[in-house]
Amino acid sequence: MTSFAASRTNRPARPSRLRRNVALVAVAVLIVWALFSGDLPFSRLVALPSGLARVLGDMLFFPDWGYFPTAWEGMMQSIQMAWIGTIIGAVLSLPLGFLGAKNVSGGPLSIVIRQMLNAIRAFPEIILAVLLIPPLGLGAVTGAVALGLHSMGTLGKLTAEVIEGIDPGPVEAARSSGAGQVQTLRWGVLPQVLPEIVAFWIYRFEINVRASAVLGVVGAGGVGQSLVNTVNFRHWDKAGMLLVVIIGTVILIDLASGRVRRRIIEGGDAPTGGAMLEQPEFATEINSAAT
Repeated sequence: MTSFAASRTNRPARPSRLRRNVALVAVAVLIVWALFSGDLPFSRLVALPSGLARVLGDMLFFPDWGYFPTAWEGMMQSIQMAWIGTIIGAVLSLPLGFLGAKNVSGGPLSIVIRQMLNAIRAFPEIILAVLLIPPLGLGAVTGAVALGLHSMGTLGKLTAEVIEGIDPGPVEAARSSGAGQVQTLRWGVLPQVLPEIVAFWIYRFEINVRASAVLGVVGAGGVGQSLVNTVNFRHWDKAGMLLVVIIGTVILIDLASGRVRRRIIEGGDAPTGGAMLEQPEFATEINSAAT
């Protein structure tokens, strides 16, 4: 009885209705202030639903199917940009991920690398594309490099976090076999983290495909540039065809890459990580590499 009574007395107090009402009034005042101080064209806001319905109707229900070859060509350019950007990010992020892991490079260096990766990730792809236009010019090259730099920041951080969570057993076994630093990383660390890192690469490719469609706004090539041009000239039927191609392609890529990522993470018949250390071939190769 005593414990039950004590638990009832320790129940949190009910929130104050006065504070809740004051907060609601404050939010309402802020909304009204924003509406009347922002010089919003209320007449255009009233006409927004009908205009939006007309534009979406022309895009979705009456797309120009004759524009499909041009739309598909732009989509293929976006896929190529995403693929090249993913390769750039993967190649650069792998060594940076090792350097950014505290259990590999130590405290000061890992902190510097982590902050550099955070600084790169702070800039969206479209901002990186704008910064790269003066030296690289307009076109798909700028978009691919922008996607690659942003991918490097994201993949490098994820790689470092995966490396920091490894099982120390294979590392200790590699060192006890006489392996050096490079051999330890190759045989004790990389087999553990590589499947998950590759899954991150594939997922990043999905993100880059979607991001490549946005980079066309600043003239970085791809299907996004065609979409901006059709919208600017009010060619809603052509813009609808581009949207159909973009949405369909992104869905197909997401489904395919999702299956590949699940297969990689679930693993196959090949042993990885600690299971590799149980094989005599692995110990023999470690010893030969060390000598």
